[in-house]
Amino acid sequence: MNIDGAIIERVRDAIGLDPDGGRTLVVAAMSGGVDSTVVAGLLKAAGYGVAGITLQLYDHGEAVRRKGACCAGQDIHDARKAAAALDIPHYVLDFENRFRDAVIEEFADAYVRGETPIPCVTCNQTVKFADLLTRARALGAACLATGHYIRSVARDDGTGARDLRTPEDMGRDQSYFLFQTTQAQADYLRFPLGSFTKDETRDMARAMGLSIADKPDSQDICFVPDGNYVSVIERLRPEAGEPGDIVHEDGRVLGRHDGIIHFTIGQRRGIGVAASEPLYVTGLEPAAARVIVGPKDALARRVIRLRDVNWLGSTGSHGQVRSENVFVKIRSTRPAVAARLVAGEADEVQVVLDEPDFGISPGQACVFYEAQGQGSRVLGGGYIAGTLR
Repeated sequence: MNIDGAIIERVRDAIGLDPDGGRTLVVAAMSGGVDSTVVAGLLKAAGYGVAGITLQLYDHGEAVRRKGACCAGQDIHDARKAAAALDIPHYVLDFENRFRDAVIEEFADAYVRGETPIPCVTCNQTVKFADLLTRARALGAACLATGHYIRSVARDDGTGARDLRTPEDMGRDQSYFLFQTTQAQADYLRFPLGSFTKDETRDMARAMGLSIADKPDSQDICFVPDGNYVSVIERLRPEAGEPGDIVHEDGRVLGRHDGIIHFTIGQRRGIGVAASEPLYVTGLEPAAARVIVGPKDALARRVIRLRDVNWLGSTGSHGQVRSENVFVKIRSTRPAVAARLVAGEADEVQVVLDEPDFGISPGQACVFYEAQGQGSRVLGGGYIAGTLR
């Protein structure tokens, strides 16, 4: 394995533990993709004892027929093959029932509630960083390493606690999907790719002679065949297809729809009504099966109500939220923007944006950062419960 010494030092710095001649065991979460496979290879090259674990999360037959998925079918085969090439032990754990109950069922319920869920966050929060982490500890591993593009940095206060920070490659930043990570999990997790770019990762895969070096990244939601999430929801929740009215903000009934699961806040296309002005979905009322539409201006919001807020570090500790200036992401693909955290009613946390945003959807995440850009500390985040006009 031809890995440059400088790269090895970066990996050891990311792990923050002495390899101790291979006696320091690190569990590598191997999904079968390029990133997690390279992590396992880097750990081996850096002198750590390595064990790879792959989670089987959903039906093998479906996964085999779909390219670009993860955690099943061909990807399990790829992970097993890579582990053999790296000469490390490899385990496949069947978490299908757990994944279905914690992730897929909640995904369907969220759409029925009129929300737009983020199943990757739920998967990280429940299956990967809870159940898998428990298995890694049971194996006696010093830490659990994954292929996420985020950095774990030890604090300089001598406590041994670690901060999550945005990565070198901001185009691959995955901190948005990890906002529910607890402090205890953050202290045990490691992310060796946080200081590398994706191109560097693929180069390292080639240097290791791995057959998955040019494998495409996984796309869309892993358990949704062909990206057709509506078919999944209709199968799990047949009642979700209840028709209802499409109502303008001014109260006019403009037409009918085949179920609110076909709509998300901010949607412009496929609404199914003709109008003299561009219309956007501005609200969903699941109890009444109503879809509310209006002009783009009707989407503008500055105040976001959050639920299930998770704090990392001292910010907001013990449920006490002080008014504080931060930067927030309300979509994974957009830069963080300036905002202020304030305490709402009944321990609710509210985010006041400096500038209004359009199309903020319940069920999505609002993640807090200390600053913008590379190396910014993740302060925590919450799920969007709603907005105030």
